[in-house]
Amino acid sequence: MIRIAIQAKGRLYEESTALLEEAGVKLSSSKRTLLVPAKAFPAEALFLRDDDIPQAVADGVADAGIVGYNEFTEKKQKADIIKRLGFSRCRLSLAIPKEEEYSSLSWFAGKKIATSYPGILNDFLKKNNIKADIHVISGSVEIAPGIGLADAIFDIVSSGSTLVSNHLKEVETVMQSEALLIANRNLSEEKANTLAELVFRINAVQTAENKKYILLNAPNDRLSEIFSILPGMKSPTVLPLAQENWSSVHSVIEEKSFWEIIGKLKAAGAEGILVIPIEKMIL
Repeated sequence: MIRIAIQAKGRLYEESTALLEEAGVKLSSSKRTLLVPAKAFPAEALFLRDDDIPQAVADGVADAGIVGYNEFTEKKQKADIIKRLGFSRCRLSLAIPKEEEYSSLSWFAGKKIATSYPGILNDFLKKNNIKADIHVISGSVEIAPGIGLADAIFDIVSSGSTLVSNHLKEVETVMQSEALLIANRNLSEEKANTLAELVFRINAVQTAENKKYILLNAPNDRLSEIFSILPGMKSPTVLPLAQENWSSVHSVIEEKSFWEIIGKLKAAGAEGILVIPIEKMIL
């Protein structure tokens, strides 16, 4: 059995548990305690603050964890990145009062910057030869300039709406972040195998995201044209129909190009087009 550290609440918690659920790691939601066993998979979830997860994994309190790249980088703990998960995307940026004029990083020289990520900020400032006063705050960093606590902030930005509501503007993006699956560096063979199975399942879930399975009927003399339209994984599956000189064609398409492809298929003579969601895809 492996123990997976997960953020106790917030968006990362919701997206992490949803991914695990899709991968067949079902956690009880009726009564969530610190440690919750999974159903139908040899794992248990350990719910922690996100900034505690890197150390918990590095120290072996948890075998694996789902955590933001920003927290993993800030804590500088010795754990391995197993997979970038692609959700909970955000960025770490420098922001200043919107009325301030800004032309370059030199603006921050001698300024006081409020942040919950002093390690990342200090490394960035050193790299760019900027000397500034870093003021560490836990939570509500965005209010610091408004109450005179700092001249600027360095914080997580998703949509930017929080900055706008606090009369701030984003001027420098320092880091792009997303959720990571990390693991302890000294897993037993049994736990490593269990983690590998979990990664296999996650890959199957994520490969299927934003893809549709398409079935259509087409005259045989138009198949070449239809094949050129379908961006299949390798090549479409073709099965003969009872109706002479007609075939059934099966393939996979990206949802983002769905309507464009459907229109081209119809123009090429395709009929009876059926589109089905894909839950899992194993390559």
